[in-house]
Formats: sequence, C-alpha cells, structure tokens
Amino acid sequence: MPKFKSGQIISHKLFDYRGVILKVDQTFLSTDEWYEQMAKSKPPKDKPWYHVLVHNKNHTTYVAERNLKLDDLQLDITHPLLPFYFTKIKNGVYQKTMNWEAEFPLPLNAFGEA
Repeated sequence: MPKFKSGQIISHKLFDYRGVILKVDQTFLSTDEWYEQMAKSKPPKDKPWYHVLVHNKNHTTYVAERNLKLDDLQLDITHPLLPFYFTKIKNGVYQKTMNWEAEFPLPLNAFGEA
C-alpha cells in the first residue's frame, strides 16, 4: 500500500527538493537501463514509486517511496503542469481538476478531446 497519494506535497530526503505527487506506481515501472543510470541508491523495485512535479522546475521526476517524506512547509508548488492537474490545496492536499480518469492523470495530448 503506497504511503503517499496524488496531490500530496512531498520533499526528497536526499536531494532537498519539494514537489507534488502526480501519479503513484505500485512498483517500479521504468526500464532497467533507467534504474541503473538514475537510481544510484538502488531503492527496491517492489515498493511504490512516484511521479513528482518538481517545484520551480519544468520537469517531473520518478522517485522511490523510501526517498520521500511529507513536506513540512506545505507551501504552494510552482510547476507549469500543476494547473492542468490540480486546483487549490485542501487539508494539505492539492485537489484534482477534471483532467483525471479515476486515479490516472490524462496525458497532455488528451485535453479537449470528447
């Protein structure tokens, strides 16, 4: 069971950045090549991994659960994709826009489709 959910504001324990969780994968779903190159601390693949909108950046990142903690500041996150997926913060969690299908954010190219 994942510790965090979409819309929660988190901090990375090792790299000192903040962000908002966009999507949760129950286990690692990227490639072995990505894992070898990017996951230097070799976190477990059989635990949850998170897609995170990084504060004051234009990219997302993919992070193992063990490297995240709830953000103590709980201040707004600034990211260009945030308004597509979230609205205001309520009880420390960003509320989802209509650009979701169940627990999954719609891909950017799906906006405006009927």
